[in-house]
Amino acid sequence: MRLTLRSLARVALVTVASASALPAQTAPRDTTDKFRWLEAMLGDSAMAWVRAENAKTSAILEKDPRYEGTYQAALAMAQAKDRLPYVSMIGGRLYNFWQDATHVRGIWRSTTMASYRTATPMWTTVLDLDALAASEKANWVWQGADCDSPGEQRCLVNLSDGGEDASTVREFDLVTKTFVRDGFQLSKGKQRVAWAGRDTLLVAREWQPGDLTTSGYAFIVKRVLRGQSLAQATELFRGSANDGGYGVTPYTLMDGQGHRASFILRPLSTFEFEHYLVRTNDVARLAMPAKARPVELFQGQVIVLLAEPWNEGTVTIPSGALAAFDVAKAQQTPTALAPVSVYAPGPRESVSGAAGTRAALLVGVDRNVQGTVQVFTRTASGVWAHRPMALPANVSTGVIAVDRSSAQAFVSVTGYLTPSSILLADAATATARPIKSLAPRFDASKAVVEQFEATSNDGTKVPYYVVHPKAMPLDGANPTILYAYGGFEVSLTPSYNANSGKLWVERGGAFVVANIRGGGEFGPAWHDAGLKTKRQVIYDDFAAVARDLIARKITSPRRLGIMGGSNGGLLMGVEMTQHPELFNAVDIQVPLLDMLRFEQIQAGSSWVGEYGSVSKPDERAFLASISPFHNLRPGVTYPTPLIWTTTKDDRVGPQHARKFAAKMADLGMPYLFYEVIEGGHGSGANAEQQAHTTALEYTYFMRQLMGGGGKVVP
Repeated sequence: MRLTLRSLARVALVTVASASALPAQTAPRDTTDKFRWLEAMLGDSAMAWVRAENAKTSAILEKDPRYEGTYQAALAMAQAKDRLPYVSMIGGRLYNFWQDATHVRGIWRSTTMASYRTATPMWTTVLDLDALAASEKANWVWQGADCDSPGEQRCLVNLSDGGEDASTVREFDLVTKTFVRDGFQLSKGKQRVAWAGRDTLLVAREWQPGDLTTSGYAFIVKRVLRGQSLAQATELFRGSANDGGYGVTPYTLMDGQGHRASFILRPLSTFEFEHYLVRTNDVARLAMPAKARPVELFQGQVIVLLAEPWNEGTVTIPSGALAAFDVAKAQQTPTALAPVSVYAPGPRESVSGAAGTRAALLVGVDRNVQGTVQVFTRTASGVWAHRPMALPANVSTGVIAVDRSSAQAFVSVTGYLTPSSILLADAATATARPIKSLAPRFDASKAVVEQFEATSNDGTKVPYYVVHPKAMPLDGANPTILYAYGGFEVSLTPSYNANSGKLWVERGGAFVVANIRGGGEFGPAWHDAGLKTKRQVIYDDFAAVARDLIARKITSPRRLGIMGGSNGGLLMGVEMTQHPELFNAVDIQVPLLDMLRFEQIQAGSSWVGEYGSVSKPDERAFLASISPFHNLRPGVTYPTPLIWTTTKDDRVGPQHARKFAAKMADLGMPYLFYEVIEGGHGSGANAEQQAHTTALEYTYFMRQLMGGGGKVVP
């Protein structure tokens, strides 16, 4: 398992600059919540309300003459046979999970390297999820597989009921292509599992009723041996029910030389952790910074990505850097790790990840929101050196999979107008050659990508990309969708978006991606600038980009719509309530919106490190001032939003979206609401559901920004 956790004071709110904007908002006096009944996720009354709302929205959007063509186009792209089959390298073969019109739930399949490099690989079905669900009368959704190393014959398959984060875990044999009789099996739960040997698992789960943190995650790790029942498992580590973040996580790292080590990560908050090394007879705490995360094991060196400086003795390794320490020495002296710097990024750079082949360590480095892959090697004396891999410029790059037994790796290349491709890389020579490319999904010859900068309220320069038709006039009349996320150190880098290209840009619209603070585009400092009560800068950045688009006459408030999901859904709600004058469409996807109760809803308390807590007066006051649910005001003309969520979302939960829509209805305001009945924290459990949600969104944007939509009645 490669760990990829990312990513969740007293500062006055910045008064918005626009003369027509709402004044700075203060904490509402009335916090009465008469919509609390909608928080019952599967309650009869709540679900009756959901079905009624779905029917109203479907009657409007699905009856629009543009909907059917949009849906068919989205579905065709989602189920196309010529999609790129991204793979993992397991036991000398390549594995891919695939869904299409025939395999709605999907199949896990494998092929050889030689066959994969041909135009039409010969695939062998390993596990048919549609057949499994039918035989067991279950609503299985694939959540991945983790295979033991170095043998890589046995895998832990994770299956979800309808797309929830909670999963059932079963041991699967890749040779026989069957579940292992009397093998490891863990019943449904939000659990973390790691191999610690062919016959040993490290498991964090709810062992007894109530063995969960306040955010609903496990805090106890036990060792489970083959043949043992869960009741016979041996406890290794116990955190606390009051731990923040996402619960304790056991994980195992292994490199191409056979070094292997198991760790336990204990979250103290959303971004702060205690790190433990599992030894033969005990668990030892490692002297690592709290804001750090091990990402790989390479030639016996644990590779760590830092979100704060690492100071040990006379050594200081800066925040945002990659560091390394020797795993064998850590076994002996866990309190003195002697870290060394592997790479320290510059001010407009960030490290996106690292993965090791046997020959070299591949590190993703983004420069001014454009991707590169750097190839690192280490001499016998411990000196690190690197060189760039020869890849196209002005695109996003990423390491898809590595072979720890050789120098081979798969690397992806993608851009806003560059169809995604898969390259076979040789880490020993730092070269890569394309072996598969996605067929174009839209006519990019008539489009162009430009990068601009907006100036936020505090003078910070905020970059953003605009994808638009070449012939776009600067007359302020271009239908434009502005997308952002702005949180949890998540970077938005250029990528080929078939839906926005085919369903929007090809129809004459502009699509914008804003790299606002809260993300990780320029390292931890870019993220930390918007934490907790400092968060208003994130919302100011987004508004600054909107105003810059208007000032450049790319668009106007009448033609400008915005889109964001999850934390980005919160962003949408804040922008709608703070700047209703700037937008005419707001697509609010699987959002947080009630920021005074987010800690009590689903996994909300795990994000206190990002948002703050209502238990602290200054943080509560700030949360109240930005909480979209609480800041809807009677008498204000808001853009008609599309608010959508999923019933099966056990991470953020559908409660936020439901209550926001219900309050708009209570205030007599127009809105559209839709809830996907399954699919987890996303747009659906399969391609058909996802295409349906996509079609609703783009039909909504066409109605709002291109005209011909009619009026939505509250």
